[in-house]
Amino acid sequence: MNTLDKQFATRLGIAALSPFVLLMLLCCVVPLEVAEFFVSAQLVYGIAILGFLGGLHWGLSFISKERSVQDLKRDLLWGVVPTIVAWFSMAYISGAAFLVQMIAFIFSYQYDKRMYQRFDIPPWFLELRFRLTSVVVATQILMFVIFTVRSH
Repeated sequence: MNTLDKQFATRLGIAALSPFVLLMLLCCVVPLEVAEFFVSAQLVYGIAILGFLGGLHWGLSFISKERSVQDLKRDLLWGVVPTIVAWFSMAYISGAAFLVQMIAFIFSYQYDKRMYQRFDIPPWFLELRFRLTSVVVATQILMFVIFTVRSH
């Protein structure tokens, strides 16, 4: 990818963070009854993003010609794990839901670090993934803390 692609990808990544940040900030200023909606909305958005991250594994798995069947199966399986785990988190609209999603984001990043080494992924992309994941996890922690403090 050239420099323009890196800049464009970075801008899109930042734009994708905006719902996490905006929902967290809104949770601070709206009435508590409305804040509950923003908490749920952030968890649902987390499911969407984890699904997207899993989908990357499917795409990468199919473009590589030199993959063993075992590697392909493992990467395809991991492609659905974050989404299923995130969906499971919605059984609890509480700290447990945020904890489950934070763990899924962190594990997804850790798996991606290893997987991307097997492909011709530019180093800046993994750096971007780390930054984006860090912001997502931070907003989820803050959202939980803000809502918990406001609820008590």
